[in-house]
Amino acid sequence: MKTRKDKKSMKIGIRTAHFLVVLFLSFAVNLQAADWRVALPGWKYEFPRDHHAHPDFKTEWWYFTGRVADEKGGIYGYQLTFFRQGLRPPADGVAATSRFVVADVKFAHFALSDIGGQRFHFQQKLSRGAFGEAGFGGDERLAWIDDWSLVLLPSGGFELSAKNDKAALKLKLENAKPFVVHGENGVSQKATGEGRASHYYSATRLKAEGSVTLDGRTRAVTGESWLDREWASNQLTPEQIGWNWFSVQFDDGTELMLYQMRTRDGGLDPNSSGTFVDRAGQSQYLRVGDYQLTPMKYWTSKATGGRYPIAWRLEVPKLNLRATIDTPLPDQELVLQPVAYWEGLIEVAGQRNGAALRGHGYMELTGYAGALVGLTQEVR
Repeated sequence: MKTRKDKKSMKIGIRTAHFLVVLFLSFAVNLQAADWRVALPGWKYEFPRDHHAHPDFKTEWWYFTGRVADEKGGIYGYQLTFFRQGLRPPADGVAATSRFVVADVKFAHFALSDIGGQRFHFQQKLSRGAFGEAGFGGDERLAWIDDWSLVLLPSGGFELSAKNDKAALKLKLENAKPFVVHGENGVSQKATGEGRASHYYSATRLKAEGSVTLDGRTRAVTGESWLDREWASNQLTPEQIGWNWFSVQFDDGTELMLYQMRTRDGGLDPNSSGTFVDRAGQSQYLRVGDYQLTPMKYWTSKATGGRYPIAWRLEVPKLNLRATIDTPLPDQELVLQPVAYWEGLIEVAGQRNGAALRGHGYMELTGYAGALVGLTQEVR
């Protein structure tokens, strides 16, 4: 796991990864949208079927974030995400003549936030999976790259594992609430136009138990996690430059997901939306006008020059909710190639219906340190 001090030793590896990612994603973006299935209304979600890969769609991810603590009160945030980027849709009818001709690229991001030590570790892995070293399974092993893996447990929960010479994470996650589908009629709309959407669901409260290893020392940890599961083929338009995304687990047993799609003119796309989940697991759809997020503080990256809004004032009038969002660690930027983005642990404090409310969660800020890659293509 690499820290800021490791950047010089990462230089050659980053350049190699940059070349490979740009090569693969540029090829993927140039494929016609008509070759891929797009996210349309009416999708009927089924579990565990939808935990598995959807090769008819061009892009998908299994996105885990969480906050865990050790027995001495040390706090850690983590992100482990497996991505599939399609290169050849199954319907193209062309048979592979070599194991090096693959249908998709597999890549993953692993980040660990050590709040007490004020350190942030991150790493990217990329693979074609030509020899089975990476892939997406049809059985209990959902996704893997080398020794990073996501496994579906018999209970319906998940097991995560990622490690290298700096840090390691191993967690078992069990559902505390039902899966929640975001958006309306089976799709989460990201832009105006048919198919500019994703199929998107979450496990908004997963009980986590396992271990974190840092500096050669393993600590038993417990806490909470969140899964975002999403697949699509052409979500964004050229006018969209990035997004602000938030997941929050409140101490009253409720959860909140919000996203803002940002446009090049400085505005917000009207398709931005969110979901509130009550203690019983019932969800409420939130439209762009139902909530307001106002930046309160910024952090500027020395590595990329990106200026990120890391503290916010949140208001959701229809929920009688007001809160502030902040982070215990400003520097949680993943400096990767060909993209860099901020993804990290947040803390939330405020009121709902006049009662004090606290929570924690994760925030993702993209498009502040360069253009997004691989999520925009022409709808035909």
